[in-house]
Amino acid sequence: MQNEKKIEYLLFGAWATSVLALAGSLYFSEVLRYEPCELCWYQRILMYPLVIILGIAMVKKDVRQWLYVLPLSVIGASVSLYHYLLQKASFLAESAPACGRVPCTGEYINLFGFMTIPFLALLAFTIITTLMVVLYRQLKKEESDV
Repeated sequence: MQNEKKIEYLLFGAWATSVLALAGSLYFSEVLRYEPCELCWYQRILMYPLVIILGIAMVKKDVRQWLYVLPLSVIGASVSLYHYLLQKASFLAESAPACGRVPCTGEYINLFGFMTIPFLALLAFTIITTLMVVLYRQLKKEESDV
């Protein structure tokens, strides 16, 4: 019973993180009118399905969804990290390709000198990835206990 609750909390945490990331990205683009760059679109393409996959997994208590969520979140974290490094690492920013109307090196926000939109996406993908790894380990632990 305790393990079931832990699994439910892990799924809910991952789903809530993805919903918050979706809401944040829509807020930046639709309310504040920040036009997403090409890398921002790739991050959205990887985050938005997680809302649906994790929502269904949470409702159905389908713990095996980690198998589908983990690749999306790891790839999303990689894209976010690259995007963040384009913004913050001068050696990458100088050679950054032009990616459409909005440059990928642009920073709409820069809270505390380091917190940009790609950083927030990286944080969300990292939280989801971590929760899915913990979920996977929990499942393996349950299987070995049986």
